Amino acid sequence: MTSTYYTSDPASFPEPIDLSHHLSRSTRAREASSVKRFYKYFAIPGIAQLAGGLPNDKYFPFDTLEAKASHPNRWKPTPNRPVDPPADDPPTARLDKLTVSDGKAKGKNKDKNKGKHDEPPASRLLVPHDSHTPDPLHKIDLMSALQYGQAQGYPPLYYFIRQFTRENLHPFVPYKNGPEVILTCGSTDGFSKTIQALSNEWSAEHDPVNERPGLLCEEYAYMNAIQTARPRGLNIAPVKIDDEGMLAKGPGGLEDVMENWDFSKGRRPHLMYTVTIGQNPTSGTLSVARRTEIYAVCVKYDIVIIEDDPYWYLQFPSSSPGVVNARPNKSSGFDFLDSLIPSYLSIDYQGRVVRLDTFSKTVAPGCRLGWITTQPALAERILRITETSTQQPSGFVQSMIAELLMGPSSANDPGRGGAADGNGWKVDGWVRWLEGLRGNYERRMQTMCDVLDRGRSIVKTGRRRSLSFVADSDDEWAVVEKAQIYSFVRPLGGMFVWVRFDFTTHPLADEVPHARLSQALWVFWTQKPYLCLVAPGSMFAPTPEIREKDAYNCVRLCFAACPAEDVKPISKRFVDGAQAFWRIRKKSTVDKLLEEEEVEDFDHVAGMAVLTSMC
Repeated sequence: MTSTYYTSDPASFPEPIDLSHHLSRSTRAREASSVKRFYKYFAIPGIAQLAGGLPNDKYFPFDTLEAKASHPNRWKPTPNRPVDPPADDPPTARLDKLTVSDGKAKGKNKDKNKGKHDEPPASRLLVPHDSHTPDPLHKIDLMSALQYGQAQGYPPLYYFIRQFTRENLHPFVPYKNGPEVILTCGSTDGFSKTIQALSNEWSAEHDPVNERPGLLCEEYAYMNAIQTARPRGLNIAPVKIDDEGMLAKGPGGLEDVMENWDFSKGRRPHLMYTVTIGQNPTSGTLSVARRTEIYAVCVKYDIVIIEDDPYWYLQFPSSSPGVVNARPNKSSGFDFLDSLIPSYLSIDYQGRVVRLDTFSKTVAPGCRLGWITTQPALAERILRITETSTQQPSGFVQSMIAELLMGPSSANDPGRGGAADGNGWKVDGWVRWLEGLRGNYERRMQTMCDVLDRGRSIVKTGRRRSLSFVADSDDEWAVVEKAQIYSFVRPLGGMFVWVRFDFTTHPLADEVPHARLSQALWVFWTQKPYLCLVAPGSMFAPTPEIREKDAYNCVRLCFAACPAEDVKPISKRFVDGAQAFWRIRKKSTVDKLLEEEEVEDFDHVAGMAVLTSMC
């Protein structure tokens, strides 16, 4: 086994371990595409192209691509290390002055512009047909982007992301020569290819049970990933979680699951799928200390960690004001990035981490663009899968993102990037954009959580016979009780708040099964005056056991999608609906709420799953 001893000196880093024993049969057999391997020669300046079957770029129906693009400083950041406020100060107080930069008119111009749509400053982004740039690493234009391309990704964007990943996102990855990247059509595509590379398909009808592979995941998980793995025959093995995320030790923790594995279900799992920052759906955020414990277990049992991190930039220090993350082993060059909890890659001395990143939360989901970061040997195998499947992400999208970030390469390049002067955002502009996004989402989160804080309990009043001996029968008296309806933890990252209800405090708790109360509450929220659609916890249960025993107690709230000014009133409607539901004392009211759904055989969990798969 590779030694864990290494220093900050790259000369001390070990070689990444050989993971070829985990490769699927088809992935092990793949060879480089006989066509794709010629593409690198197409880029040689002046070479006559008679070999490939590329269409003539002059016949493309697009002359340019143009858009109005935001300046990178459109949104105002929140502090990386907020000062701990007084105990009686609401957590949002220190964010009040950092409001969303919305471009609204102020002062004398306020009345004159009233009613008009005020647009924030923007740049004219332009991808030309021909950038007149011979260097393929700086050539951003339609004649190259819309042609068949390399499976690694569009060369200018690939090299920008590769450099950004290795020098800024993950400047300290403790194995020799560091990781490689490959562009994907989003994280779902990256996960699908990783699973395909590292597991064989298994069928109960044709294969022995001792060959069945397994996938470890959190107790509540992003179900798109689970639904990708399950049809391949993988055994889904949930691991217990707490408010932070996956547990390394203790009952139901990773060590316990692996040590006491039931081999009648198949092999011990060799793959783990995990979302470590703002976990979907529970919003848990995993500390470096916990990651180190989990990584040690993965080394012991030879587990490959698939780290899906779409919310990494959305870490909220205001939710833990007294905590300051340790400085990284090597600076990224940016205070914002240095303040974030680092990836599993930062402790991956064996090269057993496959990290999935995406532009879905930082640009737009419709981009369908992301990247994988992992050790070079595994990246090469995934590259072979890409060559004969998706080939590369959309050339339209890659060229637009490349122009936004990099901009024109010279005075002769007619392209225009996303900066105010027509250049690209560059790395510092991209980081500034990420800071602003974090600021906006952090303010939304605190707004929602402040409302949830105030409504988590309900006050009950009434007479209690057991206390009659202390009161004169002629006196007026009452007992005031406070019952907790739900609990939650302020997220340290992500886009969600995970709310856990206590149905034992409901007046009908002894008459109506709690799962039925939960379903009725979900329907109750969809009716006037509340009109709230929430994601039921059952949607995120990876096994039937979890769904039946616990998931009905939980709901997931997303503070990201609705307009900023609506976060508070919508949160208030959610709270008011819960409070009103706790005042229902007649079983017939619950039956009435569920009557229509039962007649129509409506499955709200299955219906909502379609929507939530996008999150």
